Amino acid sequence: MQWDQVFASRAERMKASEIRELLKLLDQPDIISFAGGIPDPAMFPTDEFEAAFAGIFRDGTANAALQYSVSEGYRPLRDWIAAEMGKLGVPCDADNILITSGSQQALDYLGKLLLSPNDTALVGWPTYMGALGAFNAYEPAYDRLPSETNRTAAQYTEAAAEAGGRVKFAYMSVDFANPTGRTLTRAERERMLDLAEDLDIAIIEDAAYQMLRFDGEAIPPVLALDIARKGSIENTRTIYCGSFSKTLAPGLRVGWVCAAKPVIRQLVLMKQAADLHSASLNQIVIHEVATRIFDTHVTRLRKAYSGRRDAMLRALSAHMPEGVSWTEPEGGMFIWVTVPEQIDAADLLAQALRTQKVAFVPGRAFYADGSAGNNLRLSFSLCDEATIEEGIRRLGLAIADAVAPLAAA
Repeated sequence: MQWDQVFASRAERMKASEIRELLKLLDQPDIISFAGGIPDPAMFPTDEFEAAFAGIFRDGTANAALQYSVSEGYRPLRDWIAAEMGKLGVPCDADNILITSGSQQALDYLGKLLLSPNDTALVGWPTYMGALGAFNAYEPAYDRLPSETNRTAAQYTEAAAEAGGRVKFAYMSVDFANPTGRTLTRAERERMLDLAEDLDIAIIEDAAYQMLRFDGEAIPPVLALDIARKGSIENTRTIYCGSFSKTLAPGLRVGWVCAAKPVIRQLVLMKQAADLHSASLNQIVIHEVATRIFDTHVTRLRKAYSGRRDAMLRALSAHMPEGVSWTEPEGGMFIWVTVPEQIDAADLLAQALRTQKVAFVPGRAFYADGSAGNNLRLSFSLCDEATIEEGIRRLGLAIADAVAPLAAA
């Protein structure tokens, strides 16, 4: 059978994740990989998880943990999340929370909910490739966030009409963004709210890295700023996506959406049709562990990861050739490197793997239009400081080899 003849047209827009492919390199012991933006498994609170799982099977809650449950999610976990959102300036209750199978599922649901074919999504340039993967199935057009351009609401509307639809939402990773590590200022967040008001669109706030701030002053989430303007979460247009993947354990796949109740109710209907509910056992365990150690564990993560960020910044300063620049994030997991524009990072990766045994993610996949090939993303979360120093030294040699012919030309 010619399966490509029966696949829906949206299948043509589904691409393999370069990161998922590069993660396979982690199994090769001679490769130093800065590719996967993943937590260090040595930092997982395994003792607490072991105790939580064992407790479920000792204290009589195993039947509930192994049974079907409500689509909204485990109520005690939703209550805990609502309380944590309150600390961020987002007064809400459990009915404003939907538990998802990681925040990636939330992005897929929101693309399905908000996008018709040819509608426009405003995204960073670059942006999180997983968001592009989630939205692509719903056949959107893309345009740049206002932080990337000075266009007016009318100009955005005109461009969207030319693409065959209307602007539906802005997707923003506002704290230590994947891939750049950049944090939007309060003024930039307020400006996005102004534009969203003018366009009458939703804002999707991806807060996967928000808790991993190492230094600098914390800025309120966009949802908190929205509530400050509107008086209640029920009057807001911002949809906040959170996750335990970067703080507790990605393998349990527990994330959440926090939004006005009409949005949550619609997402619940989508979840009922998709997977009924996220795994009850995982939700109960996450609640048990979060209740016991969340704040102290996040403090431990910040200390470890900030040391690795500092080590990578020092190594970049020591080993990068002239003409290379990089971001200096205040938190998160990523540094974004720009090399001379004549260098394609995909070609550089092939060379770096072959000659220096070091890996990174080429930047082109983070652009909705596949442009800007002279960027690369480095993650500092997985390697210790000595390995970071050696890996960046190797990367510097690979880039110098790529730059040398340009200097000679």
